Amino acid sequence: MQSQHAAQRHAASSAGALGPAVDVEQAEAALVEHYPRLVRLAYLVLPPGLARGRRVLTAHALVQRALPRGRKQAPVIPAQSTGRDTDPGYAFVRLQVVRTALEAGVPLKFTAWPKRAQLPPLLPQVWGIRLFPRSGGADELALDQRLAGLSGPARAAYALRGLEQLPDGDVRKILRAAGIGHPEGALAEANGVPAEHPLLDSPEFDPCSLQARPTDLMRRRQHTKAALAAAAALAVCGALVVLPGGGWGADGAAAPPYAQNAAAQAALDPAQVTKVPATAWKTATRTDFSVWPARGTLTKDTGLLRRALAVWARPGTTVRVSATPGTQTGGPAGPPQLLYAGVVDSARVVVFYDGLRIARYAEPKTGTEGAALDFARVDGATRAEAGALVLGRADGNVRYLAAPWVTGAAERDLMKPTAGAMDLGLADGVTGPLAGPAVQQGICTSWNVLQLTDAKGVQLATDLGELVPAHLTAGRPGYTGEASGAKALRDWAPFACSLAAERSAGVRSVNAWAFAEQPLPDASGTGSWVCTRAETWRGDGTLSLAQFRTPGSQYGAVTAKGADVTACGPRDPHVLAGVLWKSRAGQWYLLAAGGRDTASIRATGGITASVPGTLLVARAKQGAQADLTGTLKDGTGISGLR
Repeated sequence: MQSQHAAQRHAASSAGALGPAVDVEQAEAALVEHYPRLVRLAYLVLPPGLARGRRVLTAHALVQRALPRGRKQAPVIPAQSTGRDTDPGYAFVRLQVVRTALEAGVPLKFTAWPKRAQLPPLLPQVWGIRLFPRSGGADELALDQRLAGLSGPARAAYALRGLEQLPDGDVRKILRAAGIGHPEGALAEANGVPAEHPLLDSPEFDPCSLQARPTDLMRRRQHTKAALAAAAALAVCGALVVLPGGGWGADGAAAPPYAQNAAAQAALDPAQVTKVPATAWKTATRTDFSVWPARGTLTKDTGLLRRALAVWARPGTTVRVSATPGTQTGGPAGPPQLLYAGVVDSARVVVFYDGLRIARYAEPKTGTEGAALDFARVDGATRAEAGALVLGRADGNVRYLAAPWVTGAAERDLMKPTAGAMDLGLADGVTGPLAGPAVQQGICTSWNVLQLTDAKGVQLATDLGELVPAHLTAGRPGYTGEASGAKALRDWAPFACSLAAERSAGVRSVNAWAFAEQPLPDASGTGSWVCTRAETWRGDGTLSLAQFRTPGSQYGAVTAKGADVTACGPRDPHVLAGVLWKSRAGQWYLLAAGGRDTASIRATGGITASVPGTLLVARAKQGAQADLTGTLKDGTGISGLR
């Protein structure tokens, strides 16, 4: 017995070749995707001498602790089951689970210092109830008894054969990598149990589908009385120790935790909510959300407002909370401004503004189950960026609340620049439903945007899945204008569907810059280059896309992408991009283009070419790769967008 445990503790110096490096994110993705199977594997390998409740909690604890610290090398052991083939993250996590489950079966007397797996798990913990898997039939019970008679390595071998469906060669590699010096003996011992592998998928061995029963109620009552007496004694001693002018904490002049704070109370009081007069925007120096009046038919419903404020401050576990990247979800610092309270489709909706964020609370017309709370950052919003916000979505349609200065709202298909706009109507600032982008068989066939009209002109905004639609512009960075003009609409049309790449990214505005027109070889017409750039409310997370469209094509193609770069933006209004293109005659070419300030372009690597000016055309082979560099007219170097 001692020799078996010594072999189990032996480091597997001959564990086999190591595979690709595994980082925490890759391992975590595999762990989350295959969590139930990994917990079942740990449960089967753990020693049967543990109580069933502790065995369940230990199995969960071992899997949750299986992530690597930094980057690790995964053993070259295939993951055979569907969805896990050749996944080094899953192979690594599975090996960690097997190793620690085997360590948990080593008696403490055989180790100089206990390993973490040999001790009761700190997390997860369950108080007041006992959890254990559901009982199976007679066959499952008989198999459980047979597995209890096996050693830890033999149980691991049986589980890897049956649950993971691995051949003996791969089982041998895993056991050796887990520290088993003689995996052949474990395989031979496992052969003594009939191969009833389908039974391993039964509820008898499923620590994720559990039954709950109370603990010993009489003993718990006795322990509770003793704990209350000890707590009372501790409180008395603490009162004697803590002097009036001092304290154990570092809160300084703060009031006690139980004290009521006037500002915090006011933030939850519907009577304190700020309501801006309907005409305030006409004389205000700012034209943003701070001058929006309160609209909707439920602005005086104190019960609804109280619930919305309370959920904002303390969202319950059933409330669905979402926020754009970089947006805090904490409660308001003081009484917020009410923008809207009313019924939208089948929900009651309340919208607040606290100077930095938009908060939207929604609940069903009947009851509050299924309430949702959404946040969006809007600090520093301009007039155009504060033109509308999303009230609700239903059946693929979106309803907006328009700014008080907006006089007209319409729906426009950005892919059809010559088509007219369809009036949506405005009722107390609320638009009619606007249809979302149309997708047929995975192909984007339309991209509807919101067109807003006010005394200063026409603006376009698009829904990217957040509370505030993104403002659309067009033109050279630093000299952009609204995307509603005829030329801007033509520039945007082939590239409208690329807006899907910016969904749910906290996008503030997206600009389209048509930076070059390029004559194509072999009399193939003229191609157009456009750079689209998405700016975010938080500052970082910007995305620049260089896109190319050939004559007659309905869509443009993304040829280069740059995240968190200054290229194609107001700080660096320059861009250089290229693409491999096949002419009508069947010849491949490298096409490259830069902005009007580009003095020369050079290609190196798989293609070598150099030309003065803003356009480069060079013969190439299919699949060739090249690095692009250029020089601006002022002598500054520029590289291809990436």
